[in-house]
Amino acid sequence: MMASSRQQEQLRSMEAEKIRAAVNDIELVDGHAHNLVALESCHPFLSAFSEAHGPALSYVPHTLSFKRGLEDIANLYNLGASLESIQEFRQNSSLTALSIKCFKAAKISTVLLDDGLEFDGMKDLAWHKEVVGDVHRILRIEYLAENILKQGLPGVGDKWTLKKFEELFVAGLKSQASSVVAFKSIVAYRSGLRINPSVTDEDAEKGLVRTVGTVEEIRLTDKNLTDWIFTKALELATSHDIPMQIHTGFGDVDLDLELANPVLLRSILEDLRFKHARIVLLHAAYPYMRQASYLACVYPQIHLDFGLAIPKLSVRGMKTAVAELLELAPINKVMFSTDAYAFPETYYLGAKWARTVLAEVLCDCVEEGDLSVDEAIAAAESILSKNSLAFYKLTTRAQTSDNSENQKAVDTNASKNFECSHSSLSVLDKVDYVRLLWGDTTGQRRCRVVPSARYKAVALKNGLSLATCCMALSSHKDAPARGSGLSGTGEIRLMPDASTLLEVPQWNHGLVLADMHVKPGTPSELCPRTTLRRLTGLLEEEYQLTMRAGFEAEFYLLKKATEPERWEAVDSSSYCSSTGLTQSLATLECMLSWLNTMQINIEQFHAESGGGQFEFALAHEPILIAADKLLLAREAITAAALQQNFLATFIPKLNLKTTPVGSGSHVHLSLWKEGKNVFSAESKADSNFGMSETGSSFLAGVLQHLPAILAFICPHPNSYERLKPNMWCGAFQCWGQVNREAPLRTSSPPDVSDGVVSNFELKSFDGCANPHLGLAAIVAGGLDGLRKKLKLPAPVDGNPADEVEGVIRKLPRTLEDAAQCLEEDDLLRQLMGEQLVKVVLAIRRADVAHYKSLSPDDLLYKY
Repeated sequence: MMASSRQQEQLRSMEAEKIRAAVNDIELVDGHAHNLVALESCHPFLSAFSEAHGPALSYVPHTLSFKRGLEDIANLYNLGASLESIQEFRQNSSLTALSIKCFKAAKISTVLLDDGLEFDGMKDLAWHKEVVGDVHRILRIEYLAENILKQGLPGVGDKWTLKKFEELFVAGLKSQASSVVAFKSIVAYRSGLRINPSVTDEDAEKGLVRTVGTVEEIRLTDKNLTDWIFTKALELATSHDIPMQIHTGFGDVDLDLELANPVLLRSILEDLRFKHARIVLLHAAYPYMRQASYLACVYPQIHLDFGLAIPKLSVRGMKTAVAELLELAPINKVMFSTDAYAFPETYYLGAKWARTVLAEVLCDCVEEGDLSVDEAIAAAESILSKNSLAFYKLTTRAQTSDNSENQKAVDTNASKNFECSHSSLSVLDKVDYVRLLWGDTTGQRRCRVVPSARYKAVALKNGLSLATCCMALSSHKDAPARGSGLSGTGEIRLMPDASTLLEVPQWNHGLVLADMHVKPGTPSELCPRTTLRRLTGLLEEEYQLTMRAGFEAEFYLLKKATEPERWEAVDSSSYCSSTGLTQSLATLECMLSWLNTMQINIEQFHAESGGGQFEFALAHEPILIAADKLLLAREAITAAALQQNFLATFIPKLNLKTTPVGSGSHVHLSLWKEGKNVFSAESKADSNFGMSETGSSFLAGVLQHLPAILAFICPHPNSYERLKPNMWCGAFQCWGQVNREAPLRTSSPPDVSDGVVSNFELKSFDGCANPHLGLAAIVAGGLDGLRKKLKLPAPVDGNPADEVEGVIRKLPRTLEDAAQCLEEDDLLRQLMGEQLVKVVLAIRRADVAHYKSLSPDDLLYKY
């Protein structure tokens, strides 16, 4: 008996090894996943291990998924099992190299990509095809519907009706039906799976009106409208024989788990219109696996997918999830996916544990008598590959694609097709040209212009070529600064950020902000917007903090002087002069019209202290948007002035002899977490001069690094003609509470509790600064303050110039000094990026040498 028992054990072991070996040899078809992101993305790497967001991310390192996944990734990369070593390895690698390694180890041959889940720095479909190979697109229907509503109707003053929305929505679905392998719905997140397939048009239209009438960003949550959208999309999917994937079960905190139970779909499944629908329940419907298995058993429409449950659950949980799906569901209805997103490691973990868990479950099925060994191996091949190939008709599509270059082009651009076609109604069909705008390292605004048709056909996907050395041009010469390391060789791509596209009817142009990429999908280290995104990403990843900023844009309005080629101020009025404002009101109103065109909100405006000087206070915005809007505001103000035959200039010191008052771009900044301003203290009693401990440490970091930060926020030799004592812009390294002579001061608007502050102001920031680089440098300094828990010195309440010499350190008096401070600030150089800082230092020193003896008049057309 004992020998027989040992023989049986050996036989079971041999059978299990045979099954595991067969499973490990199968090339996987990943039926549902999401886009990868650039390594510079602000998306936190901790989210690779959990559905948690925000503060909940801090608990992720204590989960089984994290501990197991960390070990797996460390083994893959031959590293020690620590988050720090893995993140360092990632930062020293390229995304392409990491992706190739992870996909090779995962043995994934085909990926179905839902690109409706947007991430910062997200790679497009073309990039995935180049790196992964066989990639197909899934169309998220709510993403399509929301984009339609966000982009608005083409006619001025047109109001939404359900009929108008239906025409655009159905047209969008049909235009992409041939280029996607499936539709997908996240209705579970929005209003739940208890869908009413008979919702009336009247009720849906009421929901539409409520949705577009919100003052917040448009988001589909009205149940009548979401039910109507789902039903309409499923009707079209069924008639075109397109599968519909549906999110079921667990997800992030947005989701009501009770309403994500797939049994709530019964009204849909019983509707005769959907008798031949093909529906996939995603995520193993966890924790409703048995309910999902039952539905797949009794309804021919239902198929199952176990991505996300693997690898997010414990090992026991993953085995239970797959085992319960197989309790009733036909094997040919169960499919594999990773539900991977953002990081190539998530594909690897999903594939690794899908193989391991499925093999163990199938071994149990053999041991318990449900399957033979050969049947278990066949089941593995079906679940991991063949079911998806057949269900999504991938073989047929691949053959069609091989025979049609046009289809390849459609697939490559599918993620942008509807966006382009619909925005053409609202912007591109109205304008002849599109202006791609960017700010360079000297703070000058530069642009390229292309016909609208070329923008849609070429620039959106591939960008426009630009010599890399264009980011090393000094403010005085269109040639790369000596010492920048850049020359006439090499190119970057100007990639339009389509979300910023505006119509500027005064020019008959569209206007879009551009990022700089090494190649499409790979941001350049020299890109100012990418630098700001990367640093704010670190702030959010490490401290779950976001920032808001509001700028005060000061400028002089000039008219032609009697001397040829000379300009002079339009008046000699004083601070807040009503007469001065009235005299220039027509021009100021023209500026306000331009600002409104560029969707820039102005909180107030007034005449400033210098004759012909004015200030527009911009509304506070999320920090990237604030930087974007300052760049656009400068564009609007200068364009409006020129339209009125005036000249507007933002140079810091207009005339060194006759104009005592300089112009700045003072910026107010605050820290936020979960919608709450956390720069402020909870109360006066529990505060650091009205600030929270977090706010105080952040401000202390900015103060400590301010001498080096000046190289970014006061980037021109002329800037330092403004940074003088008694000029209300800050000439000493100090901070104050209600002290406009300090470069940094805390601010308490009237609606803030007594003794508590809401933000801090940095007064040194001027109109020559690239707003993205300036804000990035401020974030870098503040981040160091948080990491080191720096303490603020006592505030300076009086005029620092009146203090005893040497008591308060002077800030750099020249750009040359500020550049030297930057070169000596190892931390700021590291955070901003060594290549970028090298270029900035070369430019600053080239400008120092050039402008020693020149008048500010040489700068009027540049700033």
